[in-house]
Amino acid sequence: MKIKKIAVALGAAFSIMAFAANPANVSASKRTKIVFWHEMTGPAQVELKRLVNEFNKHQDKYEVEAEFEGDYNEAVQKILNTHGTDASPAVFQAMDISSAQMYYSKHTTPVQKFIDEDGYDISQISSVARAFYSKDGKQLSMPFNSSQPVLYYNKTLLKKLGITPPPLDPSYSDVTRVANEIYKKSNHKIKGMSIEIYGWFFEQFLANAGVCMANKADGHNGVPTAVDFTSSTAVNTMKWIQNGLKQGSFMNYGAGSNAGTNETAAFLSRRLGMFLQSSGSITQLTTGTKDEIGVCYYPHEDGKKANGVSIGGASLWISNDKSKDVQRGAWELVKYLLTPESQASWQAQTGYLALNRQSADQDVLKKLYKKMPQAKIPSQQLNRTMPNKANSGIFMQNLVQNRLLIQTAMEQIYDGKDARTALTEAQTSMNKYVASNNKANGFDK
Repeated sequence: MKIKKIAVALGAAFSIMAFAANPANVSASKRTKIVFWHEMTGPAQVELKRLVNEFNKHQDKYEVEAEFEGDYNEAVQKILNTHGTDASPAVFQAMDISSAQMYYSKHTTPVQKFIDEDGYDISQISSVARAFYSKDGKQLSMPFNSSQPVLYYNKTLLKKLGITPPPLDPSYSDVTRVANEIYKKSNHKIKGMSIEIYGWFFEQFLANAGVCMANKADGHNGVPTAVDFTSSTAVNTMKWIQNGLKQGSFMNYGAGSNAGTNETAAFLSRRLGMFLQSSGSITQLTTGTKDEIGVCYYPHEDGKKANGVSIGGASLWISNDKSKDVQRGAWELVKYLLTPESQASWQAQTGYLALNRQSADQDVLKKLYKKMPQAKIPSQQLNRTMPNKANSGIFMQNLVQNRLLIQTAMEQIYDGKDARTALTEAQTSMNKYVASNNKANGFDK
């Protein structure tokens, strides 16, 4: 009987030890609460929730509560309006074009502080993605859900029509050649190419040519005082698209979410042979058709070597209105989300690019690339790009307004208006807006 009691006692003791050793068993009330605001939906929200749960399970000091805050624009306003109150988040996701706004708000602690404290190896993270969210050599936030625009084409369709696909690194002429052949060989039933009216694409054409859209090196050398929409690259690119539309081989699906939806539908139903879209769309496109889908790098000007495009998406920022312990917890979460394992799973489940260079060694990505070789192309495009001022994003406030003006100009050009005239008008309007904004913020002193 004594032996049995001892065994029971030992068993209970071991159970208690096992319970205490498992971080998941530590009461959430005894952990430091970390509120994380994000804007992810669909598969990305599911995967993000899983990653946050894994973080909570594998350590016993912090309890992260992930909260969805609507779209990017809604979230930015909530972040700015709640700062300094108990309602504000400890860590939050903010879209790429709000980076300057976040920086000048002075509401955040640059992640460089924690990178320096930990001796964190930042070189393991994509240099192009890092550059977008840095200022004066300091990392402001950590890139997270990042994508790049690429050229998609229907490989099966091209083979059926006897057309040689575009090269991996296509020029404008390469795209035009394939588009014209698709249109001609299909007896004008299939459009060859489409470029959605979207300011992000306009920015990427300039970046890929090594051309800055705003002065002060796209804002990386100081607060921009003017934009340049009328560079030779900008004008020539818009004329190239306009000529394709006039010839009939290019198709205009307009602007906005409906345009993107209609464009994708046309591509998947063989009414469109090629189009530009985010690398994050690759899973949707490859699973939406039985045809084989090809992927190329973003097109570049004829006679010029591609400079490389920038990224889109969002990054993770740490609020400076929280205690040191809470900010440290926020940083620990950020580090976890950027581990090779987390980033590999993130790309496999969402289509966003794995930003940790070591993620390529993870089985989940190896399996993805074996099953879907096209998925590796966007990563190759990202990794081959050397960051510089032209492809590291535009560090300027009011980029939403900037894109709206560009899109208006693109609409006019697509409808036949002289490219230089339309771009000049948009440029004049934006420069007035920049001057007014700089004066209101005291940047003109």
